[in-house]
Amino acid sequence: MKKRVLQLSLLVMTFAFFNACQDEAYLDNPEETTVNDDQKAALTIPEINAIINTSLTETGSFDWKDVTPHTLWSAVVRGNNILTIGYGEEGESFAEVKTERLKSTLSNIEQLVEANEAYKKSEKTMFEHDIINVVDVKVENFITIKQLLQTDGVRYLEPNGYNHYETVNNARSSSGCDKNADAINASHYTTIAPNNAQVSWHFNKHNIPQAWNYSTGSGITIGLIDTGVSASQSLLNSSGINDGYSNGRFVQKYGTFIDSSWWWSSNYDGPHDKCGHGTAMASTMAAPRNDNGMPVGVAYNANLVAYRATEDVLLNDYHERKGVSAALTQLGNRSDVKIISMSIGYVWSIGNIKDAVKYAYSKGKLIFAAGGTSTSFTNGFGVIFPATMSETVAVTGVDDGPNYDRCEVCHSGSKIDFTIIMEGDNNTSKAPPVLGFYNGDRRYTGGSSVATATTAGIAALVWSRHPSWSRTQVLNKLKQSAEFYPNKNSSFGYGNIDALQAVQ
Repeated sequence: MKKRVLQLSLLVMTFAFFNACQDEAYLDNPEETTVNDDQKAALTIPEINAIINTSLTETGSFDWKDVTPHTLWSAVVRGNNILTIGYGEEGESFAEVKTERLKSTLSNIEQLVEANEAYKKSEKTMFEHDIINVVDVKVENFITIKQLLQTDGVRYLEPNGYNHYETVNNARSSSGCDKNADAINASHYTTIAPNNAQVSWHFNKHNIPQAWNYSTGSGITIGLIDTGVSASQSLLNSSGINDGYSNGRFVQKYGTFIDSSWWWSSNYDGPHDKCGHGTAMASTMAAPRNDNGMPVGVAYNANLVAYRATEDVLLNDYHERKGVSAALTQLGNRSDVKIISMSIGYVWSIGNIKDAVKYAYSKGKLIFAAGGTSTSFTNGFGVIFPATMSETVAVTGVDDGPNYDRCEVCHSGSKIDFTIIMEGDNNTSKAPPVLGFYNGDRRYTGGSSVATATTAGIAALVWSRHPSWSRTQVLNKLKQSAEFYPNKNSSFGYGNIDALQAVQ
């Protein structure tokens, strides 16, 4: 079976070879020079990538705040001149109503940029986020970066248009996208009423069918932030989501992703999936239980609010980062949305998404995030962003063998909270079947993505069973039903969840 994985790869081996071609003396100290920073040319993309790679390989993390002003400016220049500025006091990620102090801080930042860049504020030079304390500006001059770093009220500066890290030597893949159908092995599902509805083999590993005797997710709304849901899969659209044993619920689709090379564009790409990944996650969580002989979702009576916020699972593009941030704030503002599932991410923290996660969290949302999926030679890398945040619940996948072994391409580490069995022991072709991109199609899906969507579905079962509970109560119930509770494993968190125990 062709693997469907999220290519969130560090490309350590690739970069080691690629960067060997760089000047050795320069790489030892890339900014050691007698030339003043103000007079130096911007670093090249390989030079910037070498700095990122060194940080990732030596410390396991990377943050733009740790680079020199010249490196930051270079990344802005190589990233379509987009600078994202987080403003306010330290930790002040959002404000539904901007205080006079915040307004003054923002005004000072904008005036500084206008003066140094010699332009007046317009839709092509500045974008102010409504709720999170973030502004995106066009920057060309090094002096702007230098002065902003010394300005009171600036929390962070990030080159949000820089998207060149994973593209070296054509190593980037389809990043989780797949619209093709698969021939599903009959041993990878069981059938139940009505008329051969198909239950993924991995549901039984977590006692999900038994949990359905107590809860099917009714009354709970799950927010999905991903690549959208296919317009060609009727069972995940309003025409087919209420069918058979699935009834009295709704699906809503929105789009916050802008498909444009121009950072200031407002050309929204619409709500529909063009990748296939979001459709697979929606199926895992909420596909109907009917008589079509198709895979059933974990919470087959839950409502679904799906956002096309990103083009694929790799959050390396300015519009993807902006789209995910917007989706988080919009879902945060919906009182009916209890759960947010994000099987997307990146290898380091992204400020405007981090701020938006904190906003959604402040609204009581239970946010699940994928721990990371990569190619086999980078499996040593730990949990990815935003699953690294304390405000999110990090999930990864393990196989069905006698030992706790992560799936071949899944990440693990101390940030993981839960695991889901989603791969065969020594048999990577054994994966969860889901609805395909087109009507009548089925496909396999995998990695920490499907583990995250499965966990979000189980959470919906618990919350439906106890609708008056808080996020903390639901999360505690999930922990108590997991294999390692009350202990937490250093690589797999609380371990595999027992859905039946969780809903009882």
